[in-house]
Formats: sequence, structure tokens, C-alpha cells
Amino acid sequence: MSTTNASAGREGVPNDGTSERTFTMTIGGSSAEGSSTFDVVNPATGQVIASAPDCSPEQLDQAVAAAGSAFPAWAALEVAERRKYLVAMADAVDAHGPELAELITLEQGKPAPVAVTEVAGLSYWLRETARLELPETVNQDDAERLSVTRHLPLGVVAAITPWNYPIGQASFKIGPALLAGNTVVLKPSVFTPLANLRLGEVLRDVLPSGVLNVISGRDDLGPRMTAHPGFDKISFTGSTRTGRLVMAGAARTLTRVTLELGGNDPAIVLPDADVKVIAPALFWAAFANTGQVCLATKRLYVHEGLYDDLAHELVQLTKQVRVGDPSDASVGLGPVSNIRQYEAVISLLEDCRDRGYRLLAGGLPQPGGRGYFVPPTLVDNPPEDARIVREEQFGPVLPLLKYRDVDDAVARANASEYGLGASVWATDVEAARRVAVRLDAGTVWVNEVMHLHPAVPFGGRKQSGVGVESGLAGLLEFTEPQTLTIRRADARE
Repeated sequence: MSTTNASAGREGVPNDGTSERTFTMTIGGSSAEGSSTFDVVNPATGQVIASAPDCSPEQLDQAVAAAGSAFPAWAALEVAERRKYLVAMADAVDAHGPELAELITLEQGKPAPVAVTEVAGLSYWLRETARLELPETVNQDDAERLSVTRHLPLGVVAAITPWNYPIGQASFKIGPALLAGNTVVLKPSVFTPLANLRLGEVLRDVLPSGVLNVISGRDDLGPRMTAHPGFDKISFTGSTRTGRLVMAGAARTLTRVTLELGGNDPAIVLPDADVKVIAPALFWAAFANTGQVCLATKRLYVHEGLYDDLAHELVQLTKQVRVGDPSDASVGLGPVSNIRQYEAVISLLEDCRDRGYRLLAGGLPQPGGRGYFVPPTLVDNPPEDARIVREEQFGPVLPLLKYRDVDDAVARANASEYGLGASVWATDVEAARRVAVRLDAGTVWVNEVMHLHPAVPFGGRKQSGVGVESGLAGLLEFTEPQTLTIRRADARE
């Protein structure tokens, strides 16, 4: 493995040309500069690459008002018309795909091919979401009365997205919210605003004015949004800690919320698994996007009979993957996405060092370089109460945990405040299924992980979230049921 190591917080003169561009917010279908700006840093270099507009309280009010003004006409459209708009949005994303992907690589740090896939995922999600149907349920239809339940839009949606998949996470919110008849104010992370700001610019000529507004700002913008009385729904993806604050802010006005929060996803490798077959899949289950995936494998429970062999295979894979500048086509893993998360990962690695845990690969980066790089790290069978086991690392560090009894592995896997995803790996699929149904998680995979589809709902149990995204269930999160009951005239005679 080759890697670029770095000390955190290096900032310098922009040198890639991005800073020469001006990024604006989209409010009411028009360009809006911020009252001030904040810097956006390339995590591969630690250098400032651009300035983004900082939305003022007055501009937030304007964005909410624009969405509110656009709502009646948008909600009144037939669903078939809104479908056409989603397809047109997908066409516009495809037309600007390379540009959006380049911005993601620069501001988030993922390798260029992965960024291309993320942008393609947005257009795919928009097209597939457009196929969903809003159901109407006939509860009663007889001589006495007609009773029908339908699903109406909520109004103005606040869509707050994280930095690990700037465009990808927006796809879970924009499409369903708009198809259901809502209007949207989208706020990307302070660390990755550029691609979404550009997306807003691209879609200005596609959507009616005010239907989709895109704003950006510093850390105080999120709390201002969650406390704003003009929102009828908040759809938030981020950490469990921040999710609690979002819920508390929304409680003041009983604003509806969907919260997709943290995860500490376990994977259980059963005794009959083929180590050489599953090792590459497990490696990327843990380290894809430099481990910065809510549904990534974050605890790997391996039967003692396979532990040494699987550990060896994973170590070899860490040596083969190249870590470095994500604009380099040969790089497999980029940097940790921002200084805040870099310091969190370093803290976990320092705890492993201080407590004497054995590392099979990786470890603390060498000081003195540029960017927020951490090599893929394997921790050898730390105790169950170790921070690296209990906490969500959200970075390229994976604890390997040995077990003897499957019941023990299931109990340890379930002993977490999180319950987002989990996986089971085995040759005997039926045996794996019997273990999978015992895991306390919103989504459980057998012999794969992180597979999502626009028609399939996903969400978390326990402190991993409230509500679901995607599929019909995710679409209905952006609606409220209304039952219409009509007593027939002849029933009164």
C-alpha cells in the first residue's frame, strides 16, 4: 500500500482553478450570493479551493417563503406532470455529470470514478422514483358510503444532507419530496456545498421557480432551519448526536421528521464461509469511500476457525490498495473528508495505541504531509468495550473480533445503541438467513452489504434513525394520509 500521510489543518493558496468560479445559492429560481462566504477545503491537500455563500437569516426566510409560494401550484399538478419534471431533472444531471463529479472529488475527496458513479446514482434515483405510485385505498364502497384514503403532500420540506455522499444523499430526499407534491429547501454540509450549489444552478431552468431552493452556510444554518416555523417536514441525514438536536428543534412546532442517523454495523462470518471469496467484498464493505458510509461494515465478527486466514487476506488487500490524491486514476482510497472527522479517526487510533491493541495493518499516519490521509487499519481482536468497537469510527479503521459460538456473536452484534445495517457471510445461505433474522437492524444482507434500490425502503432501528427513505414507504414519509368519507344520498332516505 502506498499512502500520503498528513498533519491536519493545512491551508494554503488555492491552486486548482476552482476558486476562480463563483458559486451561488438558488432562492426562488434566482441566483443569490451570501451575506458573507466561508472556505471550502480540498481534503487531499488541506488547501482552500473555493468560497461558498453563507446564508443569512433573512435569506433563509426568503428561501422558505419562495418554497411556500410555489407549493400550491406544484401540489396541484397531476402526479404524471411531476414525474416528467423528475425525468427532466435526471436529464440535466446527466448533461452536467462530469462537472458535478469533479466538484465532489475536489470537496469530498473520493476517487474520481466513485464520484462519477455517485452523480449517475442521482439521475438513476430520480428516474426510478418517478415510477413510484401514490396509492389510494378504498376503505368502504357500498350503498351507504364511500370512504377513500389518499396521501397529500406536507408542504415545504427542509432537506439537510451530510458530507460523505453530497449528491447521493440528496437523491433520497429531492425526488420523493417533489414527486409527492412538496417543495424543497436543500442544505448541503458546510464541508461539501459546491456540488449541490451547482446542482441548484443547473436545475433553475428545469423546475418552476421556488420548487427547489438550495442554500449553504456555516454550522449555525442547520439549527436555524430545524427551528424555523415555515417548514412542514425535516428530512435529515447525519450523526445520531446531531439527529437528537434536529428532533429537539422540530419538537417546538411538531414538525414531521425523517432521521437517517449513525450506524455501527456488524458483519458475522459463519464457520463455513469461503475466506478467499468473501475477503475482497468484506474489505470494500468496510473501506469503501474511506470507511465514510453509514451502512459500512464497522465491526467484523469472525469465527475462530477462520479468523487467522481471513485476517491474512484482509492484510494483503490493505497492501494492494493505493491511498492518495483521488484525482489520480490509480488511487483506490482518498482522504478522510474533513478536518473534524480526521481528528475523530485519529482520536480512535490514539486510543488503540494507548491501550496496547495490536494492529494488523495501518495505524497512525506519519506527520508532515498534506491532506487528511489515514491508511486502512485493521485492529486485532480488541475487547468488546473498546472505543473502536463501541463507537462509530466513520473512517478507514476496522476491528476484527473473534467468536466461538454463533449465539455469542449475535448477542455481541446486537449489543449496540445503533441498528442501521448488518450482514451475514456464509456458504450455506439458509444457515445465514437463520442468523440474519436475529440481528437487530433495519436492513440485513446475506453475502453482500450496502445494496440499495429506489424501490426498497431502508431505515434504522434504535438510535440509528426515525422513519425510512426510498421505496413506497420512503415516498409516503413526505405525505400525510387524508380520509375522505361521503355518505351517499340514497342512504339518507
